[in-house]
Amino acid sequence: MREAQFIKKNKDRWQEMQNNPSNHPDETANEFIQLVEDLGYSKTFYPSTGVVKYLNTEATKRYLHIYVNQKHSWKRVVRFFKTDLPLIVGKHHSMLLISFILFLLFVLIGFFSAKGDESFVRMILGDSYVNMTERNIESGRPFGVYDQGNELVSFLELFMNNVSVGLRAFGGGLLLGIPTIFMVVYNGIMVGAFEYMFYSKGLMADSLLTIMIHGTIELSTLVVAATSGLVLAKSWLFPGTLSRKQAFKTGAKEGVIIAMANFPMLCIAAFFEGFVTRHAGMPIWLKLLIIGASLTLMLGYFVVYPIILRRRK
Repeated sequence: MREAQFIKKNKDRWQEMQNNPSNHPDETANEFIQLVEDLGYSKTFYPSTGVVKYLNTEATKRYLHIYVNQKHSWKRVVRFFKTDLPLIVGKHHSMLLISFILFLLFVLIGFFSAKGDESFVRMILGDSYVNMTERNIESGRPFGVYDQGNELVSFLELFMNNVSVGLRAFGGGLLLGIPTIFMVVYNGIMVGAFEYMFYSKGLMADSLLTIMIHGTIELSTLVVAATSGLVLAKSWLFPGTLSRKQAFKTGAKEGVIIAMANFPMLCIAAFFEGFVTRHAGMPIWLKLLIIGASLTLMLGYFVVYPIILRRRK
């Protein structure tokens, strides 16, 4: 094909790209690919001509646009976790506090209910789980339930289960927040009954030191997940000065953002439970270090940092 024919065939498409460049990343990438193909053809058959220079310039523009977008997208991700998300969490600290108090209250209720009625633990945790735990205690492996199965499989199963619980807690906000509150109540009672089971065997300290290796983050994420559901419920139950529709949109958006904050934490909690908690015989100082670091992470990111950030703003 002669150069004139090549230019005539593609001129309109090139001018359209030049005059109306796309801002959509996929379309920009498409334009870049087409221009590079045309540039390769022209370099082969019409080297050192104006069309090569023109196509090279247009292709370079698309490449730089894609590169800048990639840089900006990473900046947006960093900004989201560094600024946007903590500010939204800080905005709803009252809901976070309510979730925490509600959970802690029912942990205590579960503990003292089990203390007052020995059958309560079996009613909450089930006979099979209690029997298995008692056998493990008798054999000198009170936390043997955590060293069963493959580490990676356990990690994946635990992560998916934790994500499911978190999403259900958020989704419960659509039903006046009742399912969300019920989930907090049930899990709080279950934790309280669980801890009493070890307390009654004289293993309370060992239980806390072992289970809180993953439980510090896992239970904290339950409180955060409940917060996301309560934010959603509050938005359309108490819209304030906004229309109910607008308040619901805002609450749904902010609830989703809070729920998203849980995903990295759920991954860490599942990792600890799948890979670390099973080593119940590790030194006490190491257990305390992991628990302390986990507590610092959750309190620092969800409580202290949002307060500091809001004061700066």
